[in-house]
Formats: sequence, C-alpha cells, structure tokens
Amino acid sequence: MKLARDNGIRSIAFPSISTGVYSFPVELAAKIAVRTVARFLQENPGQFDLVEWVLFDSHTESVYEAEVTLYYNIRI
Repeated sequence: MKLARDNGIRSIAFPSISTGVYSFPVELAAKIAVRTVARFLQENPGQFDLVEWVLFDSHTESVYEAEVTLYYNIRI
C-alpha cells in the first residue's frame, strides 16, 4: 500500500495470500488483511478511492465478509 500511495495509485486489490495451495488458514488471513488495511487507511486518510480483495471461492469471500462486518460493524 505504501508503494501504491507513493506512486499516486488510488485503487488496489489483494488476493487472500497463501490460503490456496499453501493452506494458510483463511480465517487468520482475513483477520490480518482486514486489520492491516484498516490501520494503513487510518494512518493515511484520503489516499485511496478503492481497496478490494479478489478472492478465489465463496468460502473465502464469506470469511472476509464476516471479518469486515465484525471489524467495521457494517454489513457489506
């Protein structure tokens, strides 16, 4: 996100890193991803117009959706 910010890129997308073939737990990946992105956005307000996750399957999508809902207390 720092590299994108420093180069004026205003939208960014992330995969659920290592949760496929490397079997990193999706629940932990979602927690880390959502909190890390949230912290960066809080520390760098107004730098991005869009941050999204590009997810492999419906299970991963539902886990990320639940984590976003829990963290932000919103429904997406």
